[in-house]
Amino acid sequence: MYFSHSFVIWQQFPQLVPGLLLVEGLHSEADVEPLLPPWYQRARERLSGGTESDLPEVSAWRRAYAQMGLKPTQYRSAAEALLRRFRKEDDLPRLHPLVDLCNAISLAFALPVAVFDLAGVEGYLEVRHARGDEQYLAFSGEIESPEPGEVIFADAANQVHARRWTFRQSRRSTISPETRRALIVSEGLHPTAPADVPALIEALAQAITATWSAPRAQAILSAAAPRLEFSLE
Repeated sequence: MYFSHSFVIWQQFPQLVPGLLLVEGLHSEADVEPLLPPWYQRARERLSGGTESDLPEVSAWRRAYAQMGLKPTQYRSAAEALLRRFRKEDDLPRLHPLVDLCNAISLAFALPVAVFDLAGVEGYLEVRHARGDEQYLAFSGEIESPEPGEVIFADAANQVHARRWTFRQSRRSTISPETRRALIVSEGLHPTAPADVPALIEALAQAITATWSAPRAQAILSAAAPRLEFSLE
């Protein structure tokens, strides 16, 4: 199995910095609650001077969405949507220990963090432009087909695991109490992403190691090294 971005994505977004973690031995009984407050506080401090749209990390994703022909206020990156909710409610709902941890660190770094249950992924996961024949399982249970050209996370079975890049994940690979193995993906496009994305990945790796076990793989991808390969035993 592998994760990668298509050559065309790298051409269109040469500033992209993706970070990855492959984690195993997950269970939903873990208690991450003590780990969340410092990350929440860091997010509060970052939001104290304005709104999430003022943050360079979010602004970079807004520019990318505009470049893709999408209205940034209609389709917000996962990080912006999460920060917006947190700014209004000063908290986030608890979903699963791993997701809660990823959401808290996403807030603190203002970067999208996607978590995929690999049991629902076939063969590989690639960020690419849709051809128009792929299928996306929405949380409502409906099957959608992205328009040709939309940036998606797709697998070998033509299943879509995220639409409009970091806008919305699929029900097919959502983390659940049964999840044992997951792939975590964070991507940055802002000027300091080469430092910030590795810092985010390292923070997550330390928290995951303390809660479950050390990640099986950890990587920062680039146009020169665009793929993380791994076996599922």
